[in-house]
Amino acid sequence: MAVDELQAIIQRCQILEEADFKGEDFNLFQVAGQKCLEDGYAAQLLEVIQNEKNKVIIKNMGWNLISPLVRCIFMYKQEDDKREHCLRILEQLAQLCNPKELFLGLLEQIEQTSGEQVCQTVMLLLQPLQTVLLKLQNKKAYSVGLSLAMIMNQLTPLPVPYTKQQIQEDKLGLCQCCNAVVDFAKPFVNEVVKNMEKSSEYNDMELKEELIKFCMKSLQYPLLTAQLEQLEGIEEHPFRHFANEITDILWNIGELIPLVFVHRKGKSPHWENQEFADIERKNSADSLACLSYLMFVQHFGVEHFPVVFSPSYLLLCNMTHIEVLLKRTEESVLSKGLDLFESCLLRMEDNSLLHHYLEFRDFINVPQDLVKIMTLCPMEHMRKKSLSILQLFIDKFDTEGKYALFRCLLKTSNHAGVEGYIIKNIKDQIHLALTEYDNIWFTGHHLISLLDLVLSLPEGAETDLLQNSDRIMASLNLLRYLIIKDCESDNQTGVWTTLGKIEQNFLKPLRVGLNMSKAHYEAEIKNKKENRKEAHSSNTVCSVTVSGEKMPAMTTGMQLQVLHSALFTFDLIESVLARVEELIEVKTKAVMDENS
Repeated sequence: MAVDELQAIIQRCQILEEADFKGEDFNLFQVAGQKCLEDGYAAQLLEVIQNEKNKVIIKNMGWNLISPLVRCIFMYKQEDDKREHCLRILEQLAQLCNPKELFLGLLEQIEQTSGEQVCQTVMLLLQPLQTVLLKLQNKKAYSVGLSLAMIMNQLTPLPVPYTKQQIQEDKLGLCQCCNAVVDFAKPFVNEVVKNMEKSSEYNDMELKEELIKFCMKSLQYPLLTAQLEQLEGIEEHPFRHFANEITDILWNIGELIPLVFVHRKGKSPHWENQEFADIERKNSADSLACLSYLMFVQHFGVEHFPVVFSPSYLLLCNMTHIEVLLKRTEESVLSKGLDLFESCLLRMEDNSLLHHYLEFRDFINVPQDLVKIMTLCPMEHMRKKSLSILQLFIDKFDTEGKYALFRCLLKTSNHAGVEGYIIKNIKDQIHLALTEYDNIWFTGHHLISLLDLVLSLPEGAETDLLQNSDRIMASLNLLRYLIIKDCESDNQTGVWTTLGKIEQNFLKPLRVGLNMSKAHYEAEIKNKKENRKEAHSSNTVCSVTVSGEKMPAMTTGMQLQVLHSALFTFDLIESVLARVEELIEVKTKAVMDENS
């Protein structure tokens, strides 16, 4: 019987001195203890452990029971008395075992768990692990850091619940586990705080650094990808609670505000391997970006934030974080970047952001990232939000800043729709300059320089007019506006001075390109119609190329629709072009009549 075997080993070891225990004794104790647990004698094993005479034996050998003990706890049902006995054994081992040995045994058990049992195992062992760590005297900070790192590494592969239903179900127990880990860390946070209160020159930075590492890891996972908006029907959102706890820890140990403003360059470990160094840098950037989102969008820890900083300075501090978030493709992260950018911009007044800010790399990179989201993101609501934020960003700059930003985006966007949007913004700024206040950047020689970019065709007459139709229409509308609004005698915009160049570089190539494109598409339509007559059925499937791209297989009828749509676009461009040419002719003739 398992209990008898255990008692025999115990009696043999009771008469030995602690120093005389041999490897064989450890193995026999482990096997007998494991057999007791597996055969259902947990109550008897508990009695052996609680017996004062066995204190020395349990201190040295008890940690060997952790692995079979955890297996049995998960084997028994929640209401089973045997499970309760196993839990009490675990509690006793935490109190009686050699802290160093038990610490390693508990960590090994956490390390070996995987899949659906990760959160259950971690939550089961957090309390005994905390008890053991509080007893450790040597290398305490290192052991706390190792524990937190091990736990977070085991949790990281688990998917983060995102929808309301997923959060409520919490199938793998991640929401519950994350908050349990924070509770596990609190005694060590309190220890750091007490030591800081005792001395303003707190020198024992090791434990504090380990807690910072834990917070940084938590910011990257699960908070970076977690849904953190208030959800109706969830009284206490687990991830919002977790986020609040993490920011509280950082505030309590005096690191919240420094982390928001300083990128802690000097704190990163030195890696000989450049790949490891790059991973560390990226992880740190993700964590800091998430922290800024928590503070400035969700307002965690904002009550501690000094109110002395200008909105433009806060935008400057956050642009690096915004860029980090906008470069990600996951909706949960991308939306945080857009929300953080929007939050920073809404704090500012229109026209208040000085053009000097465009000298910072992030102020050029971020709008380019917005353009990529607007044009490439598969989620429509993200594309629309990016567009509205780009407009918000434009509105905040002074006139010189708007001018410089427009030039940059026209050169870098490589998307006709975006270029058309920027040209419409240029037209609005010219209108303000002509009707409301003097503005040297959208009149005169500065504007002429900008018009050289706007009123041009990338490849002359051979430009793909269909692909560039948005830009061309916006350019024609701008030119039509300039000719109507700015008299040749005033010439505030300088358009009349440079009209010859505009005709040579834009209007004439456009007219030639239109004639070529229309002729090509009309011939293609004629060809398709003739082919359809010859075919047995109008549903013959074939392919067509539009704007250099092969379209999916379509019937001849569908292809004809596409070709007619292209012709309609050319007719639209031609009608505006004809109106522009007519206005130029009328205005030029009127001036010649006045001079004759």
